Amino acid sequence: MKQSTLANWLKLMILGVGLCGLLIYAVAVPALGQAVAVAEDGLYDHCFWPWLVLIWATGLPIVAALVLAWRIAGNIGADKSFSLDNGRYLKWISALAAGDGAFFLLGNVVYLFMGMNHPGILLFSLLVVFVAIAVAVASAALSRLVTKAARLQEQSDWTI
Repeated sequence: MKQSTLANWLKLMILGVGLCGLLIYAVAVPALGQAVAVAEDGLYDHCFWPWLVLIWATGLPIVAALVLAWRIAGNIGADKSFSLDNGRYLKWISALAAGDGAFFLLGNVVYLFMGMNHPGILLFSLLVVFVAIAVAVASAALSRLVTKAARLQEQSDWTI
């Protein structure tokens, strides 16, 4: 498979993830939250909006990570797979994933102490945080490897 073909497939996957995320954040989360809020006591629950804001805020780092992934795919298409830029982008993705997971966990704990969360929801949120930490660790490892490969490639380019 050519570099450009691989890059195009990666970009297609990034677009697919972005569209799925848009559907989840723009349609499914508000509809589910409104259904839960109305079903609880027949009235529109005041706890719905803080949750919606928390979940939407967790989407911002995801969008930033998708933009960085798009740049990585562009570098792969330009035959710069092992570049310091890609290492830096992966490092940023790692930081975004870790920060997003920590923010989501902190928001759940704060809402629990405010009486707007259930302990079962907090336990389920640990699964989401685990996924965020897994993405952060994988991105950090890839960042380290890509940066190391880029430095080795620079050294070999200067060798005659």
